[in-house]
Amino acid sequence: MLSRTADHLFWMSRYTERAENTARMLDVNYQTSLLPQSEAVALVGWQGLISISELLPNYTKRYGDIRARDVMDFMVKDETNPSSIVSCLGAARENARAVRGTLTTEVWETQNQTWLEVRRMIKAGEFERDPGQFFEWVKFRSHLSRGVTVGTMLMDEALYFMRLGTFLERADNTARLVDVKFHAVESDFFGTASEKDQEYDFYHWSAILRSVSGFEIYRKVYRDVIKPERVAELLILRPDMPRSLHASLNEVVGNLAMVASDPNSETQRRAGKLRSELKYGRIDEILATGLHAYLTQFLDRVNDLGMHISQDFLVPSTA
Repeated sequence: MLSRTADHLFWMSRYTERAENTARMLDVNYQTSLLPQSEAVALVGWQGLISISELLPNYTKRYGDIRARDVMDFMVKDETNPSSIVSCLGAARENARAVRGTLTTEVWETQNQTWLEVRRMIKAGEFERDPGQFFEWVKFRSHLSRGVTVGTMLMDEALYFMRLGTFLERADNTARLVDVKFHAVESDFFGTASEKDQEYDFYHWSAILRSVSGFEIYRKVYRDVIKPERVAELLILRPDMPRSLHASLNEVVGNLAMVASDPNSETQRRAGKLRSELKYGRIDEILATGLHAYLTQFLDRVNDLGMHISQDFLVPSTA
């Protein structure tokens, strides 16, 4: 396969997944902002969301102070922000258009219809009327895109590069979500909390789990009250949790093996090493050494892995 074609397929899937993850992160912040809390605590949540995507300087330059409505506008419909939902869906559609002949009709029409519909919804003010419903729509369109891709595409290199982009992006976004949300309450992990604090914590952790479709999975796996260390274990180490780091790296390693000509390449070695550390890791050891430090290192290694994949298979970066 031509590297340029692989590049478009890879980034089409990454941008679609990024739009979904942005919608998930905005949704959890929107839901938790409705809970009884001080204005200062609410602002920390919105600032953390901007920090997840490393967009705080861009936001500050454009909007100034942190305000919930401005953060939502910046992350949803601001086309000057390359990580906004509208920008991601537009970039996904443009990458799909560039390789229209490689995609099935169903995959192309799903991407194109999503782009046309999101523009209509933004113009009609549907996002402002009901942000929660808008975020659910974005998630649904991403689910539809993945389902149509797996259900209609030939199982060849095109599909493997699309899957590779999806799960590399998912690993990155899940790590960012866990890092920021846990970092905000890390000092309270093992402290004693009042009954009111415990009640707030329940809704806080419930919202985080729901943001990755993990609330029902948590109940099924642990059958216990929600505990921060178990939430961390579920989202980092469980291979049977679809959006966990471990599950994402399993998919990355598997799809890399399908497209690589050299099974002993440096790219595969790095991916395999990262996956093995998740496979044999223990949450108590991770928490003891520091969750923030662990996730920061993980994000650096995922970024490094993405660069190696680009060098091996995709269009070389001119930057």
